Amino acid sequence: VQLQASGGGLVQAGGSLRLSCVASRFTLDNTVGWFRQAPGKEREGVSCMEKTDSTTYYIDDTKGRFTMSRDKAKSTVYLQMNSLKPEDTAIYFCATIKGAYCSGDPHFVYRWGQGTQVTVSS
Repeated sequence: VQLQASGGGLVQAGGSLRLSCVASRFTLDNTVGWFRQAPGKEREGVSCMEKTDSTTYYIDDTKGRFTMSRDKAKSTVYLQMNSLKPEDTAIYFCATIKGAYCSGDPHFVYRWGQGTQVTVSS
């Protein structure tokens, strides 16, 4: 039972990446979040989608640039990242959240996925 994130890479500022998070051996119908951790900084929630009605939340810095989506049939969630900035550089993690409601607090994570590195050059 695990989550596997992929899709990271090196991109120039203004570019785009799409991250994927695939669940193996379970159906990813939970409340799911994307988090990131930059060097020397704490892990922070970036986006979250609730299991009940797919209400989605974003931190202010990513609103209008990032879009989270879900394909339940594939047990996969995505994070489309456009207009990337150097400050978006971080390791990105997907995670299932305890309960039905979103939280950007890592303490409310139930299961972490492996991270994927995103590097944005200026």
